[in-house]
Amino acid sequence: MKAIKENIISDLIERLNASPFMVVVDYSALTVDQFETLRNKLMDCGSGVHVTKNSFAKRASAAADYPQEIADFLAGQTALVTGEQDLCATAKALKDFRKETEKLEMRAGVLDGNFLNSEELNALAALPPMDVLRAQLLGTLQSPAGTLVRLLNEPASGLARVLKLKGEQG
Repeated sequence: MKAIKENIISDLIERLNASPFMVVVDYSALTVDQFETLRNKLMDCGSGVHVTKNSFAKRASAAADYPQEIADFLAGQTALVTGEQDLCATAKALKDFRKETEKLEMRAGVLDGNFLNSEELNALAALPPMDVLRAQLLGTLQSPAGTLVRLLNEPASGLARVLKLKGEQG
């Protein structure tokens, strides 16, 4: 029995170390069908939800060097959400699912070893997707370059227009 517990904990530690984030959620009011819907929504954004005993989660989070505060939120019916991609997309999926069902609660989380409370998770959920943020950044970076090119090109364009008008007149 002890070997099985150690195996479960080592698997959980491996999962936590492979993910840049973890979110602790309370799923106590969900039905089996709703929980399956949640799994599918999280799978779409590259994340997964895992139910485990709180004592196993505490041992695994301590072994993964997570902040001590996370242990305070590992009580009751909790599930751990981990993923390999974007925390913002995962938090948004969790927040949208809560709006639909009014039964899921994001308690706390960890991002790159830093503790996040529920307000911070909700703030991350409000951010646009990573692709949109990248496009906005690229647009901001390209704007000064485009302005510079237009300014450098303007004297030559003006000269060409003057020469064309002069050619048409004479």
